Amino acid sequence: MINPLDFYNTLLDNEFTFFTGVPDSLLKELCMCITDKSPSKNHIIAANEGNALALACGYNISTSDYGLVYMQNSGLGNIINPLLSLADENVYKIPMLLVIGYRGEPGVKDEPQHIKQGELTLPLLDTLNIKYIVLNDEYKNQINYCHNYIKKNEKPIAVIVKKDTFSKYENQIKNNSINDLTREKSLEIIINNISDNDFVVSTTGKTSREIFEIREKKDKNHANDFLTVGSMGHTASLAAGISLFSNKNIFCIDGDGSFLMHLGGLAVAMQNVKNNFKYILINNGCHESVGGQPTISDKIDLYSILKAFGFEEVLIACTEEELKSNIKLLKNNSKIAMIINTNNISRQDLGRPTTTPAFNKKEFQEKLRNKNESINI
Repeated sequence: MINPLDFYNTLLDNEFTFFTGVPDSLLKELCMCITDKSPSKNHIIAANEGNALALACGYNISTSDYGLVYMQNSGLGNIINPLLSLADENVYKIPMLLVIGYRGEPGVKDEPQHIKQGELTLPLLDTLNIKYIVLNDEYKNQINYCHNYIKKNEKPIAVIVKKDTFSKYENQIKNNSINDLTREKSLEIIINNISDNDFVVSTTGKTSREIFEIREKKDKNHANDFLTVGSMGHTASLAAGISLFSNKNIFCIDGDGSFLMHLGGLAVAMQNVKNNFKYILINNGCHESVGGQPTISDKIDLYSILKAFGFEEVLIACTEEELKSNIKLLKNNSKIAMIINTNNISRQDLGRPTTTPAFNKKEFQEKLRNKNESINI
């Protein structure tokens, strides 16, 4: 295994000193090290991977130095446009180092949402004409090669990072314990205060995993929950699409990282949805599912943003009592959003859904279509 600090120092030795990207579970030890060691101006956690690639392009244009963009391989879809129409050697010829977590690697057990992505990662890079190397114990020589390659060819090169490549980094990121409210407790309160005729669309990561376990603990089935295990950033658009063609209350439970990733999606949704679209933003200030890297949610005015999108009222909950009161208002009124501010603590023994995404969709779809009770608004 590669020591993250040794790898970070190797990057610095090869003049890679600007870092940007979206955290990934396979890269979390490296991301922790970068966050811990790099000056804040030299490390920007981006809203999405395309943003990160454009930032690295701007860095190169301004300094002639080379940026590093890190991502999970699911983020390849977000970088295709700026990669081909901005950085490409036939356009602006902007070199950079791409560090890509190899989720769903063929032959390695992984979650269903990563399988197709893993199968296509290397073929996609070939199609994009991006040279790549798979990181190994010869990383010092590999990074030196990457530096020389992008300097000579003026184009990006990718480093592929397999599972368990990096050893543990003893990071300095601390738990944000501003209040005692956890995301899991918040989700339990929400579920306890909605009916069997209300439906939930939840964001990817631990949010959906916790909802699954809450239902299991109550010995309930999962037909009321669409557990969005992938497609980070698109939860609001997905929930909006469901709500437009249903007469049921659709509770969209989003996270701050997902909210920020494709912010325009919710803005467009709010100009089109009906009164049955119920938006809940759980804000813990970090990408907690993939290592706890901070988001910018504590630096921007979430309340005013949601108001500007078209919500007539935005409720804020920081305690269990506030949440219990607000969820009733949210359910029984229209054009209302709720922000729940939680800490970033979750259980170490949190499991994963034991049903497949396809089965979850079928169960959800059948129940959504088969019951025709009018919604309560």
